[in-house]
Amino acid sequence: MDDIDLRLVKQLQLNPDLALTELSRRLGLSKTTCWNRIQRLEEKGIVQGKVTVFDRFNLGLGVVVFLSITVGRHSPEWMERFASLVDSFPEIVEVHRLTGEGADYQLKILCPDIDAYDAFQQKLISKMDFTSMATRISLKEIKNTHQLPLMHLEKKC
Repeated sequence: MDDIDLRLVKQLQLNPDLALTELSRRLGLSKTTCWNRIQRLEEKGIVQGKVTVFDRFNLGLGVVVFLSITVGRHSPEWMERFASLVDSFPEIVEVHRLTGEGADYQLKILCPDIDAYDAFQQKLISKMDFTSMATRISLKEIKNTHQLPLMHLEKKC
């Protein structure tokens, strides 16, 4: 990735819907060159697609829950079942395997209200083998971004 690719990625992060004409103007490239660079970034897997970001409050998803799960076994079979299970629940929007003390997995869950979360959790409990769970409810979202920190790439260009 060179300096132009980095500038291109930064522009796409800020405004993924920017017209090719404007994007190429901002980068000082021809439209063809700009388009070819975007295609190359997609082929390399750096650009994986575009998404539309929705306001969860306006869609009635006012509750964010972080569910920490500790498990007794970490076999490949368990992990495969777990991955399939969490994928089957649209309420689960993120899953992370953790290191350190406290929990093995962290799930981010979006729900309309606490009653909906309770119903979700009861379904999850009935289908999962775990040692312990801890629920934390977000009171206020302070930062939520889809922009990746790219400062480390600036030194390489």
